[in-house]
Amino acid sequence: MSDDNFSADEMNEDEGSFADMFEASMGEVGEPLIPGKKITATILQIGSDWCFLDVGQKGEGVLSCAELLDSDGERQYEVGDEISAYFLSRSGGELRFTTKIGGTGAGTEQLENAFHSSIPVEGTIEKEIKGGFAIKLAGNIRAFCPFSQTGLRQAEPADLIGQSLAFKISQFSEGGRNIVVSHRAILDEEREQLRIGLRETLKEGMVVKGTVTNIREFGAFVDIGGIEGLLPISEISYGRVEDVNDILSLEQELEVAIKRIDWDNNKFSFSLRDTQANPWNKVGSIYKEGQQYPGKVIRLEQFGAFVTLEDGVDGLLHISKLGNGQRIRHPQDVVSVGQQLQVVVEKIDLDEKRIGLALVGQQDENTETSYTEQPSSSAGLGTLGDLLKASQQKKTSKKRK
Repeated sequence: MSDDNFSADEMNEDEGSFADMFEASMGEVGEPLIPGKKITATILQIGSDWCFLDVGQKGEGVLSCAELLDSDGERQYEVGDEISAYFLSRSGGELRFTTKIGGTGAGTEQLENAFHSSIPVEGTIEKEIKGGFAIKLAGNIRAFCPFSQTGLRQAEPADLIGQSLAFKISQFSEGGRNIVVSHRAILDEEREQLRIGLRETLKEGMVVKGTVTNIREFGAFVDIGGIEGLLPISEISYGRVEDVNDILSLEQELEVAIKRIDWDNNKFSFSLRDTQANPWNKVGSIYKEGQQYPGKVIRLEQFGAFVTLEDGVDGLLHISKLGNGQRIRHPQDVVSVGQQLQVVVEKIDLDEKRIGLALVGQQDENTETSYTEQPSSSAGLGTLGDLLKASQQKKTSKKRK
């Protein structure tokens, strides 16, 4: 078959179809690229003005080298590094990308495109105004950012003045005279990406780094980068913690163990004490039966006083060990919280993690040192066992009569 079998129109039509297919094929290797789409690209080459990106398409992506610089003008990326960028347009097989819209050349038209495409814009916090901040965008265009949309926790307004940040335009109206922006939207997007990564890698029992974001009477909230969870007061230390503020502070960095993960209900809990050595491992080696140790009264109950030998190692000084042979109504009649005592270890139960104590010089009394026994609150009536014994004797006496 020769070329004579094709008409000129057919030839032109075929050439046009081929060109269309070639252009379309430039974006069909990966996911379809539409303006505003965010991708992760790999830097292939860095030139004087432009850098070239591997964007998962047949065509190479191009990005201004100025966008690789930090606030000090230092280049923060090298060939082979991955970078997040937003697709702008396709022209002649060239795929244009940006990390954010900025520079003096940008105007209201570019900002409007950024609004519709959800592309970040660069802005500088100029001053504090009612309800938020005045933001200077590219081209000396002004915008408004509410306090709630800065997303910068614990930051004082005065400390933010002059900072250059990336913003998402949440409202664009009146031809650019009314623009509202949000930095929090950028942070939320970054957190969501981190969260996706954590969902694949995070396991219960892992030890991770975190930052204290909030302190409450029941514990502290810790951000591990992508998710925030609760560090309960009971998981802060092996010792008794009365006030979380005595141990932790806002913005404090620490390592915590993952205690519980519940992605469905967005609930996560951490443990600080699980990253520490268990002081009970010393019981039986350092702390032995028959040995004397200094202690501090930390809590009083009807049946006795709890004495701490060190954080996480507490023993019970039973009420029967406090009266020097005399029955007392309540441990507070003899000792007080915070009092320093010299005690002797009488009994160790490693399985139940219990230590029975006595005051030095009174350890020869053979009275059961129960953690749960509740003596009568009446003065001079003795223990519950004494009351039962007296009741039985009374019944026997009546029968004899």
